[in-house]
Amino acid sequence: MHQPTPSSTTADNRRLRDGPPWPPSTEGGPAQPRGRVPRASPAGPVPPGPGRPGGLPPTHTALICVALPGLAISTEDGQLTGQGLEGFYRAGRRLLARCQVRVAGREPLAVQARMTGADSARFVGTLRASPTAGPDPDVVVERIRHADGTERIILRNCALHPLRLPLETALGTDLADLSAIASGTPGPELPASVHDSGLRWTTPTGNASVTADPPPADALASAGLLRWEFELPPGATASVELRVRPDGAGPLRAVGRAATSPLAPARVTGDDPRVTRLLRTSIDDLQALLLRDPAHPSDSYLAAGAPWRCGLAPADALAAARMTLPLGTRLAAGTLRTLARTQLRGPGPRAGMIPGPLRDAGAHLPPGCTGTEATLLFPVLLAEARRWGLPEQETRELLPAAERCLSWLRTTAGERTYLCDPQPGGPARGETQAHAHRAALLGADLLDACERPGGAGLRQWAAELREAFRRDFWVEDRGGGRPAAALTADGRPLTHLCSTAVHLLDTGLLGAGQRAVGLLDRVQTEQLARLLGGPAMDSGWGLRGLGAKEAGHSPFGHRSGAVRVQETALAVAGLAAAGYEKEAGGLLRGLLAAAEHFGHRLPEMFAGEQRAEGSAPLPHPAACRPAATAAAAGVLLLTSLAGIRPDAPAGTVTLRPVHSAPLGELGLTGLRVAGAPFSVRVSRLGLAMVEEAADGLQLGM
Repeated sequence: MHQPTPSSTTADNRRLRDGPPWPPSTEGGPAQPRGRVPRASPAGPVPPGPGRPGGLPPTHTALICVALPGLAISTEDGQLTGQGLEGFYRAGRRLLARCQVRVAGREPLAVQARMTGADSARFVGTLRASPTAGPDPDVVVERIRHADGTERIILRNCALHPLRLPLETALGTDLADLSAIASGTPGPELPASVHDSGLRWTTPTGNASVTADPPPADALASAGLLRWEFELPPGATASVELRVRPDGAGPLRAVGRAATSPLAPARVTGDDPRVTRLLRTSIDDLQALLLRDPAHPSDSYLAAGAPWRCGLAPADALAAARMTLPLGTRLAAGTLRTLARTQLRGPGPRAGMIPGPLRDAGAHLPPGCTGTEATLLFPVLLAEARRWGLPEQETRELLPAAERCLSWLRTTAGERTYLCDPQPGGPARGETQAHAHRAALLGADLLDACERPGGAGLRQWAAELREAFRRDFWVEDRGGGRPAAALTADGRPLTHLCSTAVHLLDTGLLGAGQRAVGLLDRVQTEQLARLLGGPAMDSGWGLRGLGAKEAGHSPFGHRSGAVRVQETALAVAGLAAAGYEKEAGGLLRGLLAAAEHFGHRLPEMFAGEQRAEGSAPLPHPAACRPAATAAAAGVLLLTSLAGIRPDAPAGTVTLRPVHSAPLGELGLTGLRVAGAPFSVRVSRLGLAMVEEAADGLQLGM
């Protein structure tokens, strides 16, 4: 989730007066980068603010079925009442807000609600239709709801005698945009008209209809009612299927359900049975969040998350594609091509940038520029995708866009040591330096491999940045020191300990399975590992966004104390790669336990309350779930245990497994390396063995 900060809009406009050309927005706001970013569905809601009624509707108790651009959002009783976010959506518009079922004049008693997949949910209710039935229900009402806009209602007679069961559905909608619903201004319910075998609603800007199979015996437009009557012998069932669509639209064709999905259907088995469900759910959620560039339908990318950000968020899309490289390089290629088309061209200091909105950074720092992060992630993803097996032709086609990103980096840094925020007097963030350092080193490696100039200059700049960072960003204290979160314009360090420090451990993959050098030296890295694994940062469920002892800490603060799943996964992978397996194992086990409480569908964040015996992680009421980075984190968590480091151009793959084997034996099948299936097994002793690989792929040392 990205809790908006409504009062920041004017201030952000003022701060970015001389900055990048995109509308100001906090992380979950509606603003999109200017340029040619495809908008298959809205990027997020208009945040509640002064003069707007209500607040952001809660999502933590909702069952959210996703198959973009379709959504179905329900409460646990299964009835759609039109309150809050409830309803069927397509491309950000609520096609149906109300769908209330009554059998024999009464609503069923809800007994169970559960997700049956990323795009479907099952609701079961019971009722007593006979006055003499006693305490046992004699009718079971089952509802199967799909994100594609279909719902099947099934009645089952459990009595020992025939039953006459009238069924009616009360339907209604406001045809509101998700942004209006989020801001508490959806508008009134619209009048219906009878249409074919159902009902229809129309406004000047859109329409929707519900058709039923079998057709209803009676349709009452003024009340929005469809009615049937069934005679059921003992044990018999009857069903009705409702289909919700815009007028003239065909069945929803979700990208993730196509036969050409860019994500390999990987599987995992092991001593810990939770890993199987985590990876399966993660991949299902990633499939559900896939979108296509409308102008280039062969290119797919991930939406940021449902329900608030069902469109392209460049930094999130790149980060998620990078974490899912073990599932193949096609998603990375589609994401890179899509974002290359948004890259700013022409003369000027912003040439080469991939635009993106602002993101809230908590109480200690102003909102950060996700465009900067995306621009620095672009060459990193391309370089690493090449190592995982992206064909050379595709690499070279994307190379000019990566070169423009690297040129922007060198031009923006100029003669300065650090890459600062774009607004005048903006701070130099520690995480930005980590992104820039990694982009320079991996970009140089990519340029050399493609016989392009510029690699030496990038390495020289990275070396100077590394030397200065170890001196200026390290703050000594009685606890052994810590990295500063940022330096102010006058060089003053901001010393609060936050989870963005994990980016200092994320150095990136070079040739021969080597990791790029980090910004911290060995002693500083060891101290950072100790801090991340300590109780101030490790909540027992994952890594807090801000240390528990820091000023401004709040367990529910989405940048000031909540557990952020992506950063926890990056910490696990970075700590494991650096050899700090105890700290990595602790964070891994905590996040895996949290995933179990969330039905293995991890939200993008949850409260950073300290774990205690018998406790459960507290959900954040406005978090996206599913979220692309959280789902991709599940892939990164499990594949990092095997330490897979491919170098497809060299025809090698190196394994650096976590020797402590924190989850016992683990077997990963159906991954993709060098364009072919790849399987690996890690034993309880922490030894890794390749079980399936591309012909000619050699095991590196």
